[in-house]
Amino acid sequence: MKPGIALAEDFGAVVASLRARIRTAPLVHLLLGSGLSGLERLVDVEEEVLFGEIPGLPSTGIAGHAGHFLFGRCEDVPVVVQCGRLHFYEGHPPWVITAPARIAAAMGVRSSVVTAAVGGVDRRLRPGGLMVIDDHINLLSRTPLPPPAQAGDANPFPDMSASYDRELQKAALEQAARLGVRLARGTYAALLGPSFETPAEIRMVERMGGDVVGMSVVPEVLTLRARGVRVLAFAMVTNMACGVGMAPGAEGADAISHDEVLEVGNRAGAVLERVIRGMLAGGAFAV
Repeated sequence: MKPGIALAEDFGAVVASLRARIRTAPLVHLLLGSGLSGLERLVDVEEEVLFGEIPGLPSTGIAGHAGHFLFGRCEDVPVVVQCGRLHFYEGHPPWVITAPARIAAAMGVRSSVVTAAVGGVDRRLRPGGLMVIDDHINLLSRTPLPPPAQAGDANPFPDMSASYDRELQKAALEQAARLGVRLARGTYAALLGPSFETPAEIRMVERMGGDVVGMSVVPEVLTLRARGVRVLAFAMVTNMACGVGMAPGAEGADAISHDEVLEVGNRAGAVLERVIRGMLAGGAFAV
């Protein structure tokens, strides 16, 4: 089956088949980006579903993105853990990119924790640092939201004035402080990729007010907010963005690689896991 056909034409049947496989409806959606696979070990798994098992949903093709759902409990909270994501730069249409988040919303989650590896634009951020995303800039030149006439389960005109839940941000900052973890806050800028950004593009992002840059997050956040799900998002700084700290045109910067992103992301992810676990255990996501 061509990727996306079942998701576009019979989404209700896809969701119903998943509901039939699980015992406990999830309340929290955890989207694990590069470096957060360790959180999988903390889930009391009731059911694992590979992306490729879902009609119309392709398997992930990017290192660091496993491509499956785990349904179960983490710190006794019913969760669905999305291990890995799909990207626009892989060539998939919008309804495929955001299908995992849309599935989570349809399964009844009330809150979502979205994570991603990013490049640092703000010079106060360093590799291995963590940031709560409190706003974003969409430079993808596309949207996952359906046209108004085809909205169905979504609000085609979601209010994005507070895309990232303020109460959940406050709880995250408080939990990080209790653990002695430094947690910055700032704006995420989304570019298409898959190439890393040029120094000129990073200067543009900096002048626009972006603190970090990446190739994801925004499609999922738009999808979740259009369905009324509260969103908390974390950025793990795995490298400084191209040209940051260098004079324009200067040579000698270390090349940015995907392997570097994964390596630093794994270290930062271990710290972020403690924050997320503490929030789950402390009831931060209770509604």
